[in-house]
Amino acid sequence: MAEHYRAERKSWKADLSMNGQYMIELFSFPSPPPRVSQPEACGLRHLAFSVGDLDVAVAELKASGVECEEVRIDPYTGKRFTFFSDPDGLPLEFYEDSE
Repeated sequence: MAEHYRAERKSWKADLSMNGQYMIELFSFPSPPPRVSQPEACGLRHLAFSVGDLDVAVAELKASGVECEEVRIDPYTGKRFTFFSDPDGLPLEFYEDSE
């Protein structure tokens, strides 16, 4: 679908799609940390789920005692997202897709 070079990170990001419904983002990093639980580590980074309203999703998580990172904006799509951890401490992402 798309390919972007991120000069500030010296890395590439490629977006792959299947049937317009599923998307995989592939990232290259010159020297990623070995920790498997951080979003920018080697291997499977995290799972992301699209949500219609990020504010509602974050409020529901917080009401259940789940801490979320600060909401950020994807520089390529302009869409908002946040990370939080599953019960095992692995990173998950909510990505706002209001289309």
